[in-house]
Amino acid sequence: MSDAEQRRAGSINGPKGLYIETYGCQMNLYDSERMADVLRPLGYAQAATPEEADLVILNTCHIREKATEKVYSEIGRLRLIKEARRAEGRDLSIAVAGCVAQAEGEEIARRAPAVDLVVGPQSLHKLPELIARAARAKGVALTAEFTAEEKFDALPERRADGVSAFLSVQEGCDKFCTFCVVPYTRGAEYSRPAEAVLAEARALAAQGVREITLIGQNVNAYHGGMDLAELIGEVAKIETVARIRYTTSHPLEMSDALIAAHGEEPKLMPQLHLPVQSGSTRILKAMNRKHTADDYLRIIEKLRAARPDIAMSTDIIVGFPGERDAEFEETMALVREVGFASAFSFKYSRRPGTPAASMQGQVGEDAKAERLARLQGVLNAQQRMFNEAQIGRVLPVLVAGRGRRPGQAHGRSPYLQAVHFDCGVGDPGRLTGEIVSVRIEAASQNSLAARAPNEAAA
Repeated sequence: MSDAEQRRAGSINGPKGLYIETYGCQMNLYDSERMADVLRPLGYAQAATPEEADLVILNTCHIREKATEKVYSEIGRLRLIKEARRAEGRDLSIAVAGCVAQAEGEEIARRAPAVDLVVGPQSLHKLPELIARAARAKGVALTAEFTAEEKFDALPERRADGVSAFLSVQEGCDKFCTFCVVPYTRGAEYSRPAEAVLAEARALAAQGVREITLIGQNVNAYHGGMDLAELIGEVAKIETVARIRYTTSHPLEMSDALIAAHGEEPKLMPQLHLPVQSGSTRILKAMNRKHTADDYLRIIEKLRAARPDIAMSTDIIVGFPGERDAEFEETMALVREVGFASAFSFKYSRRPGTPAASMQGQVGEDAKAERLARLQGVLNAQQRMFNEAQIGRVLPVLVAGRGRRPGQAHGRSPYLQAVHFDCGVGDPGRLTGEIVSVRIEAASQNSLAARAPNEAAA
């Protein structure tokens, strides 16, 4: 009997199915991986769909209202699966984790009784205990303490999944942007000790990871016994780690040492995500971003002096309370001046409990939609232009595995672009983990196409 058949038959001795649906940022992706690690000793194995699972975890994001409502919609769909299971004499446990769980735990318990347990982002290491408790009581168990240090200390050893991995070095935020719930859902800034980070990096490298992305809510505020530039230097000493990235950064923490590292450390990739949020200094002040538009432009200038080919990406919010046409045009001017390789742009969304939610001058939906469409038109054109500029170049691609077509492999360029290429005779999987030089022949909005790789690069 297969694992899936054992699960459908309700076998007690067979592995239990685990399905995790992840919303939001890289921190949530990291947390989802760690939840799977925590539950593996309990016999949970990955299920392909919620229908095959015994436990479904929704690892949630609270940044935008639509993301929150999507979670409740998914809970409704899972409730129907759960009811069908009960009619067959079986069960499905539903857990809500992440930032929505932290911010709205009691509301989830009231609004979604099908949910068995709610766990905040700093308490995922308690999942085995919570599952056992929920199994006994069959009630919602809310645990959302802000104990980042305890969380990391209690987590089991990482299990790598692929040639690239996120490595969490910092959690929480002390910036208190007026639109953001992170300080309330993730707590104050906490930096993991450098020794623990480096031990995890070495363990990942030993499992075949070639690219490590250091992540945090404000990753460049890292201070775990050294600053982020020093930490990057230490990770770079791990011989088999070929590429290093970091995200997400705050302009306020872009130190001269970190900027210099982009020109001095060859393993640090020429790509950086640095959210600006607005090109209007007046709106930035209302957002409590603590930097001006000119500050941001000076940082970009320094970064490009250190690494001329650096690919910049960003986050931008349109329609923040008080944003007039003039302030929006300032954002458009900044975007045109910087020339982003890619960007995430959003309409402002009220988040309950944040200062911006009660500000005067809320912008209407029609105006927000019109501004977002204009902004995305420029951003999309910039991304296409950046991708097309790679045509004819030979780029080193870290191969992640087989592509969609026979004989094709896929990977990432130094600038984080997806690259697909034909690799000639033999199984493309043989190149997984290698850095291969390919000539770029075509570009689309979101990826590059290449052919005939040369011999592997170092």
